[in-house]
Amino acid sequence: MGMFFLATGLAFAQASCSVGEVEGPDSGQPGQPPGDPSNPSNPSNPAGNPGATPGEQPYDPNHPGQNPGTDPGQQPGGDPGTPGPSDGKNPFAGALYYVNPDFVAQVDTSSQNVSGASRALLEKGKNLPSAVWLDVAAKVPTITAHLTKALAQQKAAGKPVVTVFVVYDLPNRDCAANSSNGELTLAEDGMNKYKAYIDQIAAQFARFDQQRIVAVVEPDSLPNMATNMGVKRCDEQTAKAYKDGVAYALKKLSLPHVSLYLDAAHSGWLGWDNNRQKIAVIFNEVLAMAGGADKIRGFATNVANYTELSAPSNVPESFYQGNPCRDELTYAKKLGESLSAAGIRDKTFLIDTSRNGKGGIRNTWGNWCNIDDAGLGERPRADPVSGVDAYYYVKVPGESDGVSQQGAPRFDSMCLSDDSTRDAPQAGQWYHSFYLMLLQNANPAL
Repeated sequence: MGMFFLATGLAFAQASCSVGEVEGPDSGQPGQPPGDPSNPSNPSNPAGNPGATPGEQPYDPNHPGQNPGTDPGQQPGGDPGTPGPSDGKNPFAGALYYVNPDFVAQVDTSSQNVSGASRALLEKGKNLPSAVWLDVAAKVPTITAHLTKALAQQKAAGKPVVTVFVVYDLPNRDCAANSSNGELTLAEDGMNKYKAYIDQIAAQFARFDQQRIVAVVEPDSLPNMATNMGVKRCDEQTAKAYKDGVAYALKKLSLPHVSLYLDAAHSGWLGWDNNRQKIAVIFNEVLAMAGGADKIRGFATNVANYTELSAPSNVPESFYQGNPCRDELTYAKKLGESLSAAGIRDKTFLIDTSRNGKGGIRNTWGNWCNIDDAGLGERPRADPVSGVDAYYYVKVPGESDGVSQQGAPRFDSMCLSDDSTRDAPQAGQWYHSFYLMLLQNANPAL
């Protein structure tokens, strides 16, 4: 998912779900798309059964690793009133975070295959919050089960529990990538099917109006329109469908208790001045189509990428190819300025820190697939810096970006880059050794 941009003809890969190739500043050179951080059509769990593991607890960002318990005077199972909706404010602030039971079940499976220090580390990394990916229509019916469980946790804790979803099923999805192509195509009535998919999501969200819901909307879609037109399947018909589809999703999903974050790729893709200007114009157009910029809370960056919050000191100047945004915090600041110049003001950011804890691990910024020696980044928490609503694990940290076996379905050559691991399963499938590596390299340490 996601990608990078080139300044000198090298490919940069990304930070979202699946992306295509990207251009660097005025280079005219196509970059290489990133991989898929979501769970596209995982054959081992096609519907994303949320009932896999009973008894999960929500994550307390103020006390990581501890049971949030209940507030004084609040009886377990009692009615906390209406702690859910965030009233237009930061949805992550003052909340607990829903832990996806599918993720817990996968970590439990990994724990069964190891012992000693590795098992202890997996136990520490089990109850971490991450987004629920709605990357195929078959997963949409599971929304009710996830939100029902989150509501029970909210009542037990007497505090709001926020659940994060990723909406990710546009027709002709990931037009510039191979590893995360979607199930819908324009040639087979994909736009009408997509609208039905969005309508079903909206209907289920509407039923849970006393909870805080966050949705990250269509990783890598509009960024492809800024840099990858003419690459692979990124043609004018697809561009129109992306804009129409995203605008439709924003209209339908903009509910009082739902905070929307539109995907804005990452610093290695859109960090150059000209790319930020291009995407700001596209965002402005799509938001106008959706009914105005007030439909969204803000923008999500670094989804499924590895770019650090602050640029490491051990990276040579040539690595950045003149990109003024060398890390995600700088990118959020400068993108905010570009958005303001285009008329989109007062928006906040959600940054994916699921795999960006260790810097200086890539030879080429554009390499995006299953990067070796990566580590978990900052734990999910609200208001880490001014202008950023939260750090959060939007990408499920133990899922593969793409298969590393040449000739396999959906194989992307970037999954055999000199920075990639060599034993990766299909995109979205659980990758035991990779998750264990992320835990071992976590920064801050678990």
